[in-house]
Amino acid sequence: MLEGIADLPLHEGRVPAWMLRYMERMASSIVEIIVEEYGAEGLVERLADPLWFQALNNVIGMDWDSSGSTTVTTGILREVTWRNPRLGVLVFGGKGRRARRIPEELRGGAKRLGLGERQVESLEKASRLAAKVDSALLQAGYVIYHQALIVSEKGGWSIIQQGMNIGRRMARRYHWFNPRILVEEPHKGILGTRHREALNLIARESREARRALLDAGLEKPSTIKKILADARRSIKGYRSLEEWLGEPTHGIQGVPRIYRPIPDPIMTGKIVARLRELRPSTVEEMLLVRGLGPAAIRALALIADLIYGAKPSTRDPVDGPLDPLTYAYAVGGKDGVPYPYSRRTAEKVIATLEELLAKARMGEKDRLRALRRLARITRGQAYSRA
Repeated sequence: MLEGIADLPLHEGRVPAWMLRYMERMASSIVEIIVEEYGAEGLVERLADPLWFQALNNVIGMDWDSSGSTTVTTGILREVTWRNPRLGVLVFGGKGRRARRIPEELRGGAKRLGLGERQVESLEKASRLAAKVDSALLQAGYVIYHQALIVSEKGGWSIIQQGMNIGRRMARRYHWFNPRILVEEPHKGILGTRHREALNLIARESREARRALLDAGLEKPSTIKKILADARRSIKGYRSLEEWLGEPTHGIQGVPRIYRPIPDPIMTGKIVARLRELRPSTVEEMLLVRGLGPAAIRALALIADLIYGAKPSTRDPVDGPLDPLTYAYAVGGKDGVPYPYSRRTAEKVIATLEELLAKARMGEKDRLRALRRLARITRGQAYSRA
């Protein structure tokens, strides 16, 4: 993947109804061509690539740098896939409430995709774990508010999630593609602003920290409360009574910034009591325990660090396209960058794509092959510029 950084500012506003209709037609034609050429799995995999997804967003005319590009583009893909059963792909979820309805939607769409009960259960688990991983195991100040689950008739899946950082007024997008391990570097890519420090428990170098996280979750709640209280005092520059009297303490000095603010010891103690009762055997099982959120994970990571010496990574794993603006030159952008959205250009492009599809369905694929050759040439020029 090309590495780099692209900011996604939090933008407000709506897409005009007339423009949305053009965007849907454009997206529909592109999606159908992808499925015609590469199958449903090819579409699912491409949507998991943040660079490809951003290119699609720009080609149909959405703002090239807006957080709203994620919700609008996945919303359009949702409409397109549910309207066209020939694609063999469905997009579930979306922003806010829609994301929470993914389990319900999955059961409604399983019959249409021909998925069995076990596949549906596996997809539900992946959806829940992805949300927990990007909010709890990877912490850089972003709250997940959007999740789209893309599933093919063969059961292949990708996930597009987005989180917002209200203080910075920035968004971050997370892309997943059918990873074998859901808790170690599961992303196809992460698009956003790279921060100097993050709590990164999904890194390879955090394996020992993840193992210690399980052990920390089985500590006595009283021990957890004591260490967190000491850590809070350390941050504020206070010394405990035991320290003044020379009694043994945990000797907490200079708690790393990634653990600020220190979570509430009492609430964390209650969650640890639940973990001790359920005794999860893997980090995946641990993440699915009800009530275990970012604050509790941050507390347990601190405990694992202080007791077992298992330090987690602080590397922020963001990557992104070098030039996300490139594809915005296709028909212009809703926000007028690089030029105002051109209805005439969009009409011509849509008509050409729809003609290509019609001919391809009748067995005339010469034009599609020519389009493929043009894509190879263009891609080669793009890489030579990079």
